[in-house]
Amino acid sequence: MSDLLWYPLKDIPFIFLVIMLAFTVHEFAHAYAAYKFGDRTAYDAGRVTLNPRVHVDVLGMALILIAGFGWARPVPVNRGRFKHPRLMGIVVSAVGPVSNLILAAIGVLAVHALNQAGLLDAGSIGVHRAIVHFLYYLITINIMLFIFNLIPVPPLDGYRIIQDLVPVNVRIRMDQYAHWGIFVFLLIVFIPALRAETLDPIFAYSGDIVSWLISACELVFDRVDWAQFFYDASR
Repeated sequence: MSDLLWYPLKDIPFIFLVIMLAFTVHEFAHAYAAYKFGDRTAYDAGRVTLNPRVHVDVLGMALILIAGFGWARPVPVNRGRFKHPRLMGIVVSAVGPVSNLILAAIGVLAVHALNQAGLLDAGSIGVHRAIVHFLYYLITINIMLFIFNLIPVPPLDGYRIIQDLVPVNVRIRMDQYAHWGIFVFLLIVFIPALRAETLDPIFAYSGDIVSWLISACELVFDRVDWAQFFYDASR
């Protein structure tokens, strides 16, 4: 069965928890921002909540375990109810990926804080392994979701942002082909040659983002032996 999964089978409990958290916070951010800007569509649908049951899509979660990419249930948004539809539409689309970046930053911050307090290596081997693996996936999966959701392919957030930036006539033409987006997405994910030329170079920037977050934390905290941390996470 492990051959069918993108992640090691032994790490699935940690990955499951991180994905549930990442998807829930991401979709809640969309729903809450839309509600605060005057659109009650998501609120009336019960999406302004941190209950993962209303946000997680079973197929999307299964796909992220199998292929490394997936999705949650999209939040319904009626941009026509916003006072400034384009500007507020961009913000509502952007807060989802930004929430994943914040979760990754919290993960990096937690590693530094635990290290500073002498707790990162405290406790039994089992406790240490659980902490390291959970924080490793909290950082890496949320960075992946941050980058992935900004790709301008429908139905991802990056596409919605582009829609609100371009002129209306361009948006209309984009909408005519939007239904092909999911097929393009699946082709890119499952055909290795396409993936190597499209997604892989984009995700190569994840290391730079993690390095930036680490550098920011090192302005306040002592240095962490990240080489050892990543080694422990791979065991």
